[in-house]
Parts: sequence; C-alpha cells; structure tokens
Amino acid sequence: MIKSLIRYSLRALERQKAYVLINVSGLAVGLACSLIIVLFIRYELSFDRYNEKKDRICRVILNGKIGGQELMVTSTASPIGPTMKNEFPEVENFLRINGWGETILRYGDHCFTEDAFMEADSSFFDFFSIPLVRGQKELVLNQAYTLVISVSTAKKIFGDEDPVNKMLKVGNDSTLYRVTGVMEDVPETTHFTANAIGSFMTNRRAGDDQWLSNSFNTYVLLYPKSDPEKVNERFSGMIVKYVGLLVQQYFGISMQDFLNQGNKYNMYLQNLSEIHLDPSIEQDLKPANDPKYLWIFGSIAALIIIIASINFMNLSTAQAGKRAREVGIKKVSGSTKGYLITQFLVETVILSFLALLLTILLVEITLPYFNRILGITLHVGYLSNWYTIPLMISFALVVGIIAGSYPAFYLSSFNPYMVLKGLRVRKSAHGRLRSCLVILQFSISIVLIVGTLVMYRQIRFMLNKDLGFDKENVLVIRRAAAAGDHVQSFKEAIRKIPEVINVASSTSVPGRRNNNNGYMLKGRPEKSFLLETNWVDYDYFDTWGISLSAGRFFDRSFPTDREACIVNESAVRSYSLTDPFTERFMTRDDEADEVTYIPVVGVAGDFHFESLRSNIAPYMFRFKTDDINWGYFSVRLSSGFTTATINRIEETWGSFTNHDPMQYFFAGNDVERMYKEEKQNAKLAVLFSILAILIGSLGLYGLTTFTVQQRTKEIGVRKTFGAGMGDIWYMVAKDIIVLVLISTAIAWPFIYWIADNWLRNYPYRINLQPVDFLAGCFISLFIALLTISYRTIKTALVNPSISLRYE
Repeated sequence: MIKSLIRYSLRALERQKAYVLINVSGLAVGLACSLIIVLFIRYELSFDRYNEKKDRICRVILNGKIGGQELMVTSTASPIGPTMKNEFPEVENFLRINGWGETILRYGDHCFTEDAFMEADSSFFDFFSIPLVRGQKELVLNQAYTLVISVSTAKKIFGDEDPVNKMLKVGNDSTLYRVTGVMEDVPETTHFTANAIGSFMTNRRAGDDQWLSNSFNTYVLLYPKSDPEKVNERFSGMIVKYVGLLVQQYFGISMQDFLNQGNKYNMYLQNLSEIHLDPSIEQDLKPANDPKYLWIFGSIAALIIIIASINFMNLSTAQAGKRAREVGIKKVSGSTKGYLITQFLVETVILSFLALLLTILLVEITLPYFNRILGITLHVGYLSNWYTIPLMISFALVVGIIAGSYPAFYLSSFNPYMVLKGLRVRKSAHGRLRSCLVILQFSISIVLIVGTLVMYRQIRFMLNKDLGFDKENVLVIRRAAAAGDHVQSFKEAIRKIPEVINVASSTSVPGRRNNNNGYMLKGRPEKSFLLETNWVDYDYFDTWGISLSAGRFFDRSFPTDREACIVNESAVRSYSLTDPFTERFMTRDDEADEVTYIPVVGVAGDFHFESLRSNIAPYMFRFKTDDINWGYFSVRLSSGFTTATINRIEETWGSFTNHDPMQYFFAGNDVERMYKEEKQNAKLAVLFSILAILIGSLGLYGLTTFTVQQRTKEIGVRKTFGAGMGDIWYMVAKDIIVLVLISTAIAWPFIYWIADNWLRNYPYRINLQPVDFLAGCFISLFIALLTISYRTIKTALVNPSISLRYE
C-alpha cells in the first residue's frame, strides 16, 4: 500500500510541474535560511563546551560601585587566585591570565607580529582542553621566561625546524624567552584567542599582594560536586580580611563604613559556559556577544519557516479546484477519506524531502558567503554529529506534515456528487483562510522589513554621531614602548614629514580603554571616586580635537601642570564638583608610601571614549611624564596624505625601534570596529528579510497564476465588453492592496514593541519615525504588485476568443 501511495503521488506531482517547482523552491529557500540560522546559533552556544572540565571552571568577576559609578569587570588582583586555593575548601586550583593582545616576536633577524599573546599560570593546560603537540602540560609554563606557541605560529616562525628550546624575543623585553611547548591552535569557539602563551611567572606582579590593583583574569577549578554559591558566600569574608585593611589604610574608614556610604565591592563566580554570551561584564580577552541576537535570529528562522509553510498551504488549496474531479472519482471508486488524506500528506512529504535536498545544495553554496560576513567558520557536519541527519529528516517530515495537513483535509472533504456534477466547490471558507494566511505572511514580511530599516538607521546614527573628538585622518601607532626613552625625539622626527600636522603620546586613545582608577578628594577623604584615567602629553588635545569647557589644557608655560589633571564634564556633574578648580584629587603612591595631590586645571567637553552602548563616564587626563613610555602615538595627518606618507612614518619608526614592524590603525576604522557585531547582524537581517520576501513573492506569484487561471473566462468576458489592461490589472490587484493594508495595521503594533525594546539597549539612539512604519507598507505593496503584474498582464493580453474557450 505504501509503495502504491508513493508511486501514485509521484505521478500526481509529475502532472503539476509548475506547482512543484514553485513550492519546492520556496520551501527550500526557507529551510536553507533556517538551517544557516540554526548553525549560527549552535556556533554561539558551543563556546568553551569542548573543555572536559567546563562544569567545574569558573571565572572570578569583580562587581563594584565607587562614587556612584558601577563596574562589572573580569579584572581582578593577582593574589586572589592563590588566596582562594589556600583558604576556600571548594577550590582545587587557580589560573591567572594577562592578555597582552598584539605584540612582536623576534627570532634572529626576523620579526613576526602576533595578534594574540598572553601570559598564563602553569595550570593553563589543566584548565583548558587544548592538546600539547610538544611538551608536558605540568612543566611548559612553570618557569619565568618560558613560552608555548601554537602549531600555526611555530610553522610561521620556524618552518620545519623543531621549535622546542629555541629562544625568542617578546615585545621590548631584553630577556629572551625559551620555547618549551607547542600546542594545537586554540579552537575558534573559545572565549579568548592565543597564538603564544608566556609564563605568568615572568610578570613582575605574579607574587605581589596588591589587592586593589585589578589587572588580571582569574579562574578557579572547583572540586567535583562543589557548589559555586558556597564559594560566592565566602568572598565577603575574604574581602573584609584583605581589602578591608587597605580601605582602612587609604580612606581611614572601616570596610563596613565604606559599604554603608553606598559603595560596593564584591566578587562572584561565572561559569565557563556563560562567558561568551554575557555582554553585561566588561571583558578584555574577547568581546562577548549579545544573546538577544540569538533570540532575534531564532525568531527570524521560525518566521521564515512559517512564511514558507503558508506558501505551501496557499498553493495547495489553490490547486483544489483542479483536483476536485480526481477526488470525486476516487471517492466513487471506494477510496476512504483517510486514504485520501494519507495520499495528499505523502505528496507534501515528498515535496518537503525534495526541498530538503535542494536546501543542502543551497547551504553548501551559500555557507562560505555567510562565513565571510560573520568572520567565523560555520559548517553543517553531516556525519560529525550522529543527530544531524536524523534531525534534518525529522524536520523535513514535520514541516511536510504540518504544511500539508490543511490541504489534505480540505481536499479529502469534497462531496463527490457535487464535484462530478460540475457544481461549484465551496470556496468562501477556503478563500477566507487563504486571505488570512496571506495577511499573516505579509505581516511577518513588514515586521522584518521595518526591523531591518531600524537596525540600519541606528548603526548609521552611531557611526555618524558627533563623538566629541575628530576621528578622521588620525593614525594610531601601538606599542609606543618600543620607542623606549626616545618618545620626544620620535615625535619631532615624525613632525618633519610634510603631511603630518601633529603627534601626541598617551596611554590610551578613544575606543581603547586604559585604567579605571579610584581617587579621593581633599576635604572628602571618606569617599572614593572612580575615573577612567589616561596619561597624555601636551599635544594630545590638539591632535584629537577634544574641546575645552573651562580652564586650560596642559601648558608648557605652567610647570606645575605636570602634576595636575583635566576632568570631563561628566566627572563634574557626577561628583558635584561645584568649583572644580579648587578641588584636588588624591591618590596613594604605594611604592613611595605617600599621598599624591592632583589639582584640576581644566574641564574637557564630554567625548565618547567607548562605544555608544555606554553612557559617558567620569574621565581624567593626567600628564604623561617621561618615565611612562607605554601606550600609543597618535599622528594627525592632513587630508591629502598618501601611502607614501605612511611609508615614511614606518621608516622613521623602524629607525627608532631596531626595525620592529609598525602596528597601527586609523581611528575612523577603529570606531567602526566597536560596532562590528551590530553591522554583521544588520547584514544578516537584510539578507534574511530579502529571502523571506522572495519566498513570499514565489508563493504570491503561484497564487496569482492559479487565481488568474480560475478567472480566465471572466477576464475574456470583461475584455469583450471593453475592459482595458488597466481594468484587468486593477481587478486582480485590488484584493492584494487590501490584504497588504490589513497586514500593515496588524504589523505596526508589533513593530513598535520590538523596535522600541531593542533601541532601549542604547543610551544614545534614534527615535522611531512615521517613515519607518510607512516604508514597510510601501515596500511590501510595491513588491506584491510587482509580483502579480507580470502574470496578470500576460493573461490580459490573451485574445478574448481564446479566453472564452478556456476550461
């Protein structure tokens, strides 16, 4: 019986080639879009899950509030890990990581730029399941100035040579590092990137007890079955014991009094699997992604499947009139309703599996394109996971059954007497349902169109907003420390290049955060104030075009400015600095064991030193003395600079740095980098919206084809009585126009709710405009009318004598 059903279904589908082509194409595109979105979501959820001990590994998060400024950061003090291992019975081991980012590795006379260097304790390979090709995991990082490199880095630097025990110069360190191990490349689905890992024992702060200097990522490995909440409960005691002493020493108040003033200083554990999708925490190893986009794209996948299924149902029910006589004959011949339902469901399932085959082809063709857009590596892995193929087959089966259920029940319900007598099959309920499905389809399309337009407007707003500084034509050179004690000489040499307008030296630049430091104010010693701090020279403000609200910038004619500071307007507002020029900030110099007083000489206009996802926080500029040689050089270029200009800057850099490669970026490009996630997601949203519209258009075209076929005689009669092409077109189009307008009315409330909630994530955002809502309506209407026009006009051009003979 099953064989005969399949055989008959294939013959039936063969007689409906146009219907099969449109249905399979629409369903395949929908399945392909959904599959790619599922792959993307699977990729995002897979971060760090390859680790064998993932359930026992946690990262320590510092949650603080000082002077009204809250922070949630991964930066912690060096002694936290060792202390937790010694005093917390749940902690088996600890790991500290210090991310350097980009640096230079030198082997002999050859230099290599590595964009992911970091320092880690010797426990690194006990925490993370990254195989070692050479070396023993307990020994490779257990001494200072030892180094583990990845397979790809070893190949790049040493070729076919054995890298173990080779010596490398790292950055500006005069002591050479010894390669003690080679590891497999760190998987892409890891919350950090590392091509080379130096021993944390090399870091001068590896053994210090500075509890208020938070600079490192700390991880702990819990004993099996240990409760992280019990560890969280122990943090308060540890903080009072070690941090409380320093608070008493610096502020002259107890830890409890410090907290009673509205401040907060606490820590908690974050499980390894939660790191990648938690953007609420400021991370320095690799930016976290926002999980709301997974919900957005998951919803888009579901909506696309719904659109494709609606197409299927509409086209199937539109075919009902053509298959009514077939149903009548089968019923008279003894076929039961159950048999007919099964037959029609078999047909839809066959179509669904044909669509699945086309889906696989489409995914294999388009996946490289999506990987380029996202900058990641998505792959289906048909055989790598046992569940992939069964899941795809099950999905196609379910979609086929759901999409074909209504047409199957509808077709099987025809009265054979009415059908065989040639009486009109009831169409009112059938037509109303089809109209409802088209309305739902257009409503979804309008939501996708307007949502995409809002995303693009917000991104354009963020890229074009006045940031409070001039980002154009600023070349930023990293690793200023490579110039050593020759900072001023290098600046003077750069200024001699004709296209160079100005050069500045600083420890931070807009978009690249530096230090978030705590200060006291004279007269208010019991309170603390948190300010982002940047050490800059005399030329910084002119180079970056930062405005001055009051006072002055650092001035060479005032020698005392070298001990002074400049704060932004946000600091004045947040900390109630009524007369900022009478205020003196205080900070403790641990090495000299004395308090340093910092007078305010200027107030800078607010500028966005981080992305527009964050409000402008209090900011302090301190003078960069000669002993601070790390950070950046900022070079302001004229608008007419060329590649030759950059080459001359590189030559000058090489002459001051023993020909180290110059690592640089342009400030304008760096600002765009901050919105990489939004830009990628907007591109995906546009693409999937276009594909959703394409699917809907395929269905609408097929529906129009069958509608026009049913009304061919009517069109012939109308033409005989003088109706023109425009009249025929309007006769078909008016129903579509009404459906689109109804869809618009339904979609608008959903659009407002979705867009408004999404925009609330941005402190600086666009306002929703009427044009956003109208655009979705007009675009949908234009596409719908364009879709039906070809088929309608083609039928309208047929000679009426032919139309009147149409059966």
